[in-house]
Amino acid sequence: MTKGPGAPAATRPTPAAVPPQPGVWNIANVLTMFRLVLVPVFAALLFAGGGHDPKWRALAWAAFAIAMITDVFDGALARRKGLVTDFGRIADPIADKAIMGTGLIGLSLLGDLPWWITVVILARELGITLMRFWVIRYAVIPASRGGKIKTLAQGTAVGMYVLVLTGPLATARAVVMGVAVFLTLATGLDYVLQAVRLRREGIARERRGE
Repeated sequence: MTKGPGAPAATRPTPAAVPPQPGVWNIANVLTMFRLVLVPVFAALLFAGGGHDPKWRALAWAAFAIAMITDVFDGALARRKGLVTDFGRIADPIADKAIMGTGLIGLSLLGDLPWWITVVILARELGITLMRFWVIRYAVIPASRGGKIKTLAQGTAVGMYVLVLTGPLATARAVVMGVAVFLTLATGLDYVLQAVRLRREGIARERRGE
């Protein structure tokens, strides 16, 4: 027997509850915005006193280190607390590249870091970003463990170059930077291979009508 419109509400399917989206003003996004604010502060401290004063460079290192620490915590908090937002997805990588690019370009302008290193690292970062857009229609390229190690190596190396170091420590930072450049190139190649494979697979799925 077919039930009429007066059937009890309990017999009607209820739509699934849609979880509320987190607001922009959450702790993860605040840390990201704080990191963006630190970029001009870091640049000002790096060039203060002519750019080679050990005291100003130590303060610049402190600003850079704080920015790197917030980079670790904001993403972890966003994922753990369910605070991932569109703003965070856009602002977080911008903040990362802004602080790292400022450090690399600033050190090269001061003559402390060869320009070719700055160009290689920044070209890789820009190229991978463009490649993500190139393949985003078909898939999202996830951050790899190698990419995370690369970021750690870059941050450590740049931080060591920000400080005024001499002797064995100056040699050590050159070695760390060499490792960072190697990881930059190696992970960049890995991302390129992933992007080409994902794009080919996506095009094949489209042709099969999937």
